[in-house]
Amino acid sequence: MAYDNGKTDGARPMPPSRQLAPKGNVLVLGNSGVGKSTLINAVIGDDVAKTSFGTSGTTKELSIYESPSVPFRVIDSIGFEPSPIAALRAVHAVRAWSRASAKEGNENTRINVIWFCVDGTAAKLFRETIRNLANAVRMWKSVPIVAAVTKSYSQPDRERNVAMVREAFHGTRIEHNLRAIVPVVAQTYVINDTAFAAPEGVADLIDATMEAMPDGLRGGAHDLQQFKLTRKRMLAQGLIGACVAAGATVGAVPIPIADTLVLSPLELAELNGLARLYGIDKDEDAKQFLDSIVQVGTASVIAHSAISAIKAIPGLNLAASVVNAIVAASIIAALGEGAVAAFEQVYTGRRSMRDLGWVRQLMEEQFGNAYLGKVSAIAEAAQGGGKDMRQMIIDLVKSAFLRREK
Repeated sequence: MAYDNGKTDGARPMPPSRQLAPKGNVLVLGNSGVGKSTLINAVIGDDVAKTSFGTSGTTKELSIYESPSVPFRVIDSIGFEPSPIAALRAVHAVRAWSRASAKEGNENTRINVIWFCVDGTAAKLFRETIRNLANAVRMWKSVPIVAAVTKSYSQPDRERNVAMVREAFHGTRIEHNLRAIVPVVAQTYVINDTAFAAPEGVADLIDATMEAMPDGLRGGAHDLQQFKLTRKRMLAQGLIGACVAAGATVGAVPIPIADTLVLSPLELAELNGLARLYGIDKDEDAKQFLDSIVQVGTASVIAHSAISAIKAIPGLNLAASVVNAIVAASIIAALGEGAVAAFEQVYTGRRSMRDLGWVRQLMEEQFGNAYLGKVSAIAEAAQGGGKDMRQMIIDLVKSAFLRREK
């Protein structure tokens, strides 16, 4: 059995009992193609899990992924492939791991929680998959299972997905192990140039996992909140990036962006997606809070000043559509970053949604002189750009506005 610590420096990994620090272990199981690697990336960060669009899966052996900021270790398995032989490979690999972890000195490798990943776009969860799961975890009769339903893009889908999983587990010998069913969208799902599904459920999965962990492995509440906040920031960056790309597309109109309402639906979609990510509830306080952000960040209020700043640059010669795309993408980026800053204040309890003065001030600062300076710098950098002007604008705007989370 090969133990992969996620590093590629050629060093020979130590045995699990010596290499791994004492923390909880989460075993990830499920059919290939359900989005296991994407889910691991969303939780661990830094794109440590390999991803692909192939049909044979991406992980050939059990692989260990961990980060100092993550309160548990993730162990990825080869997928339960459609063919019986491949399914047996997955089951045998997991059983070999379980036998090794049962030996004295390998206590740190024992499985504490199992993520059973299910494709939310599937119409049915087949009993064969549940039998494969039961066979794979036979040695862990009491280990809790958290079903992570990936690609759950809509509320009706989520409700059907939860019912599908409950029905599939009903009457099986591992039904009592099922502790939670969590629908998840692990990354921003781009439908087309101007439509997307925002990430959801990752923090809920983390909470369900920690709740299922043994008491001694749950960690402190402060550390867990900081971990979830870091993950939310990463997912927010992906969402804002998708919206910036959409802004550059819809903003490239022949008339001044300030005279159109073309960005309004995109602004609202970005803001609502970020609000769901940070758990900003849709009560009356939340509505007024979000309205305060939108009122300051509305494109028609800001675009005139941004366009004027670009036109004031000596010797600049950009097509009107390029100027509009720069301004539109920049507005979307600044609005998203300002909203994230505001939502983090509420999420961490440092500010209240009922006090609207501070959020208005925050957003006004977001679109102040520093914003105009960044827009002007982007326009100068785009002067004489290459063939793919749209992608250049997207890259320049992301670099100027989006924070880089480590």
